[in-house]
Amino acid sequence: MAGEGGLAVEIVYALPEAQDVTALEVPVGTTVREALESSGLARRHGIDVSSALAGIFGRRVSLETVLKDGDRVEIYRQLVADPKQARRRRAAR
Repeated sequence: MAGEGGLAVEIVYALPEAQDVTALEVPVGTTVREALESSGLARRHGIDVSSALAGIFGRRVSLETVLKDGDRVEIYRQLVADPKQARRRRAAR
């Protein structure tokens, strides 16, 4: 956990072939949006922070959610295919 006045958080972006994890220490009161911007992860992967979908430990949250010490912020990618449609196509075969 972080020192006095700061929070230890992780920002995670999962790619098909790898996972990019950035550990940060941020001030108390930092939002998900601010952590994404300061991590540099969005810039590295060409993610538009203003329209990013994010969650904390698998639960979807707003970009304005205030972080707590130890949070793991996940950036979600858009689905390539609708899971229901993919299942129907497999079942039809």
